[in-house]
Amino acid sequence: MSRLDRSLIAHMAPFEGLNPTELDRMIGQARALRITKDHAVFDQEQDAHSFFLLLDGYVRVIKTTPDGEEVTVRYISPGELMGIASALGRTTYPASAIAVVDCVVLAWPSGMWSEFASAFPNFGANTYRTVGNRLQDAHARVVEMSTEQVDQRVAHALLKLVRQSGKRTDEGLLIDFPLSRQDIAEMTGTTLHTVSRLLTAWEEQGLVRSGRQKVTVVEPHRLLMLAEGRTEKT
Repeated sequence: MSRLDRSLIAHMAPFEGLNPTELDRMIGQARALRITKDHAVFDQEQDAHSFFLLLDGYVRVIKTTPDGEEVTVRYISPGELMGIASALGRTTYPASAIAVVDCVVLAWPSGMWSEFASAFPNFGANTYRTVGNRLQDAHARVVEMSTEQVDQRVAHALLKLVRQSGKRTDEGLLIDFPLSRQDIAEMTGTTLHTVSRLLTAWEEQGLVRSGRQKVTVVEPHRLLMLAEGRTEKT
């Protein structure tokens, strides 16, 4: 892409409250990058050279544990910032970000984050709100892992992904990016066998439809009841 236009970012949450001049200054410092499916936007423990905004596509954030196990931390949707290590006081990325589909991102040098946050208080506040929401989400997941049955955790994970990327189809709400049963297992701290058993049972009950890396929630209200423990568990 050549010269970038502020309309690319004006409607996105991190830039709420910025005036056209401020948007022009920010977009003028950005580079547009295409990241092909299954390639990394950045890698865990790599020097945090840039921070990014996802314009198009979906990105999976993966944390690798000291013993080499990969854990899916979250999915990033268009309009979200990622790689904001500077906001966490870090010089390296705490996790890896992998393109789930072909993606377009904007990248800024990490050194500009503090400059932008200082010059544009709304941007700084929006960024810290993003960090706070993600920490809150991480704490909620810890509580889920500690207190919920596995079927509740899987149901909550599917509903969260539907809220994030759900596309209405004739069958229901399609999670609009490739999602394997192994991905779901990693998100919910369980096994591939357990996820497969649950999805098979839920398909028989008419709650979901699943195929090759595709999951459609057919009955979101019934799935929510199950997630909250308000119905008979599978």
